[in-house]
Amino acid sequence: MDIGAGITTGTAELREATKMERIGVHSHITGLGLDDRLEPRPNSQGMVGQLRARKAAGVILRMLSPSSFSSSTVPIAPGLSGRAILLAGPPSTGKTAIARGMAATLGPDVPFTSITASEVYSLSMSKTEALTQALRRSIGVRIREEEEVVEGEVVEIVVERGITGSGKSGRVILKTTDMETVYEMGGKMIDEMTKEKVLAGDIISITKSSGRITKLGRSFSHSRDFSLLSPSTTFLPTPSGEILTRRTTTHTVSLHEIDIINSRTQGFLALFAGDTGEVAAPLRAQIDVKVGEWREEGKAELVTGVLFIDEVHMLDMECFSFLNRALEGELAPLVVMASNRGVTRIRGTEMRGPHGLPPDLLDRLLIVATSKYASDEVRQIIKIRCQEEDVEVGPDAEDLLVEIAGDAGMRYALGLIAVSQVVARKRVQSSSGGSEAVEVEDLRRAYGCFMDPGRSVQWLKEQQGSLLVEEITGSENILQGQISDKMDLV
Repeated sequence: MDIGAGITTGTAELREATKMERIGVHSHITGLGLDDRLEPRPNSQGMVGQLRARKAAGVILRMLSPSSFSSSTVPIAPGLSGRAILLAGPPSTGKTAIARGMAATLGPDVPFTSITASEVYSLSMSKTEALTQALRRSIGVRIREEEEVVEGEVVEIVVERGITGSGKSGRVILKTTDMETVYEMGGKMIDEMTKEKVLAGDIISITKSSGRITKLGRSFSHSRDFSLLSPSTTFLPTPSGEILTRRTTTHTVSLHEIDIINSRTQGFLALFAGDTGEVAAPLRAQIDVKVGEWREEGKAELVTGVLFIDEVHMLDMECFSFLNRALEGELAPLVVMASNRGVTRIRGTEMRGPHGLPPDLLDRLLIVATSKYASDEVRQIIKIRCQEEDVEVGPDAEDLLVEIAGDAGMRYALGLIAVSQVVARKRVQSSSGGSEAVEVEDLRRAYGCFMDPGRSVQWLKEQQGSLLVEEITGSENILQGQISDKMDLV
């Protein structure tokens, strides 16, 4: 059986997929906040501080995807695949935020895959298979297809039903500024027209190969038909030239999506089945050969994406050895790793290494350091998160949040924002009036309800002997410096 002969991309179905968005921890980040010269702005695109780290990330992206930046004055080094960088720094210093900014800067056509190292142990597949799928999700194939498209303004639609009423047929008249043509329609085409609610005066395009109808907008000549207009109506000029044209379309799919589509009997529906399982190595080899043929024929090109591995020190020696070998392959993405560890034990061995990584892998990495935020940068981050979560915070409460972030950690302080808003609303309801802006008293109540890591350690010391299992040895060093004795909020 020739596996390669039946390989398909399933791009028509993939283009119909949609995404859902929500307010997340890093949903406010829209880029790295760099100008055309890759100089970081102090506060831009949701990014604050970490100027050197953001600039280093921008240099990497400039080499990976020059089109992500409007300026092209910096020389480009092609073929950056197989490189790896490590974002190293203490917790809450923006490592994941920088990775999200890189993804936003690259745009939707460049694959970006984000995983946590511990995920490879929780999936129902081998560790190397989980890493292989993550690597192949981060390599895109940009495919060019030529298709015939009928595009014009609808002059008239006529639908005729048979005597028995079981069948229907019709015709549609389309025009451009240069010509007018009548097209016969069958039942399927009529159903598509009805589904898209196409009326006379609409400008549509019809893909001949699939029969898909796209409603582009409404002609300027019908702009006074107020009964047929809606707030979302887009007005366009009547197309010019030939009605039937050949158009080149470009779309990007990942190698992993091609793997799954061709390894399951249900085709592209396997992408939504949840557990995709392991993909046979011979099939991957056939797909790689086929993609190589498409590249030689000029039908496709590879798009080097980014694989972000958070908490990379959680991987073991087997995974590190696999990554070391995978980075040498031709189909390897840019791998961005993040770790908040110092010199610690390498998982799966008795060896100790910087950031929990073996020396041979560490030699391959470009290391980007992050540092703790200054108090004014923390204040700007708090303002951004309050705006993102639509929470109004009073000036005194904002000062207190900055102080809490310095003593108990910025993640804890940011977590108090939404909780304090609930407390503020409850205060307004009970007093039958007042402002819902978070005040100091609301923040004190929230702070008293939820412990930060430092107070949690202090509480554990006070509870010695009352909990079921305890290992007290060395507990004095746990979270040293995080136990706050500067604030008496409760």
